Amino acid sequence: MTAPTIPTAPVFYLGAHQPHWLWRVAFPLFVSHRQLARKGRLRRAGCRWALDSGGFTELSLNGRWTTTPAQYAEAVAQYAEHLGRLDFAAPQDWMCEPFMVERTGLSVAEHQHRTVANYLELTALAPHLPFIPVLQGWKLPDYLRCVELYAAAGIDLAALPRVGLGSVCRRQSTAEIGHIVATLAGLGLRLHGFGVKTGGLHRYGHQLSSADSMAWSFTARRRLPLPGCTGHKNCANCLTFATRWRSALLADLTARGHQTDLFTLPTTERAA
Repeated sequence: MTAPTIPTAPVFYLGAHQPHWLWRVAFPLFVSHRQLARKGRLRRAGCRWALDSGGFTELSLNGRWTTTPAQYAEAVAQYAEHLGRLDFAAPQDWMCEPFMVERTGLSVAEHQHRTVANYLELTALAPHLPFIPVLQGWKLPDYLRCVELYAAAGIDLAALPRVGLGSVCRRQSTAEIGHIVATLAGLGLRLHGFGVKTGGLHRYGHQLSSADSMAWSFTARRRLPLPGCTGHKNCANCLTFATRWRSALLADLTARGHQTDLFTLPTTERAA
């Protein structure tokens, strides 16, 4: 089969807890396999979207992957067939935050080797699916070594339409992430930023080819519900809040004069 074609135009994906939002919005979403796998019936998505493998939760709970590459590839094949509009799928990568390395009992280097090996296995199992490679590490030299691991395996990351950047969303230092992003983007890599915070979008969003964020949910959890929102104590899972947050973010970025290529798609909500 021919290799998958991943869109190269920059795009921002709103992180979504609820898979049914795929049928309610017109803007791009980032949805977790762990949530989507629970849906008994799949129908055509109303928006373009990308798939999170759910690796952070998987490794946090189990200290290892309990889903095999073959099982995951089969699930992604079902999503691609029945939902459609899948831009890309994250592999079953191994995050490298210090607490995650402690949880697995492995080293950063071993996490990197397993991340690269998984990408190679998934693309061998299903070359027709849009799996992307992910760079894992903690310090900048780690990420550069991960680039070398892919090169040693025959993968030219600069030739690919998207390369994920992992283990960044839970860092406290936006400046540190910015330095990592700038260095890797300088190698010609078209990066996807996983779980980028609002400050990160302002600081280095122009160096990303795509990004996703759940920052809206964290913000909503610390606030009272929106007027008219009943039945929940906050709007951490609320589509209305998420849509308004997204619109406000895009407007703010535009007003500040930042590159807005990531944020040019429709912001309207559709009925289910």
